[in-house]
Amino acid sequence: MGAAQAEEFHRPVLVEAVCGALGPALASGPKKSRPRRYVDLTLGGGGHAKAVLERFAPEELWAFDRDREALAAARAKLEGLGADTRLELIHAPFSEADAHLRAAGVEQVDAVLADLGVSSWQLDAIERGFSFRGDAPLDMRMDQSRGPSAAELLESLDAAALARILREYGEEPDAERIARAIVEKSPRSTLALALCVRDAMSHRQLRKLGARVNPATRTFQALRIAVNAEFDEIDAMLATAPSWLAPGGRLGVISFHSLEDARVKRAFRGRTRVEAPPAGLPVPARDLPQADFEIPRGLNKGVDADADETAANPRARSARLRVLARKESPA
Repeated sequence: MGAAQAEEFHRPVLVEAVCGALGPALASGPKKSRPRRYVDLTLGGGGHAKAVLERFAPEELWAFDRDREALAAARAKLEGLGADTRLELIHAPFSEADAHLRAAGVEQVDAVLADLGVSSWQLDAIERGFSFRGDAPLDMRMDQSRGPSAAELLESLDAAALARILREYGEEPDAERIARAIVEKSPRSTLALALCVRDAMSHRQLRKLGARVNPATRTFQALRIAVNAEFDEIDAMLATAPSWLAPGGRLGVISFHSLEDARVKRAFRGRTRVEAPPAGLPVPARDLPQADFEIPRGLNKGVDADADETAANPRARSARLRVLARKESPA
């Protein structure tokens, strides 16, 4: 894939917000005893990484993605951008990033980004099976080199198990109706699945969705999350990525729906709080336990795409960036 194709691979969201939020951790300062490091856990087409390289020129960029095509596109975009930047592109999911960094001797990083959205390329490449806008095999794997496809997953599920996936990962009110129809009809392509969902959905839910939302949207989301074990991967990232941060380092996570955002918000809140001592103990305030992490000032509610960005890129309308920072070491 050439550089021109790489430019079209994926249009990143919240680029200015990411640079603004992670910038304080990446900006040049006093000489450090180690290289400034940026970790991009969802490299995609390399849009965020390109902006970070151009603005902050970290000495090392460690980038991960589950999709080999994404890594190839990003390499075309990033190679040669920073002559003094060590560029490491690694084919791996969130759950393996910690082991890769430790094996490479990377103990502290300055900034980390995880963009939880599906790339534009994956959605637009009909043959990948993520979308109902064209007919294709039911694949939906972000990493096509491992794991069962959506079709194989559906073959292994009974109606009750499938309904649980549709409820928990898609918040689908008609989960039981849709699950029974899918198990009965065994659709084998994206359009067949979309039609099966539409025909099974109640008139009430169809009216609520209206003409602008495809009835299969929540079902496709739920199956994609299940196929890629997305929540397990997100939880693994939220459990390990903060530990990589150097004092003053920052972790940014971009989510695209409420189920993701709730996980991020809960994990960040847990990192910024400590268990209070038992009531009544004569503990001086200076001796009370303190959290190692904080939400940077002005970012408590996260950052959403503004009207200009959503007009230019409709996929940004549901994006939200949340940021966690490791506190600076005491003087």
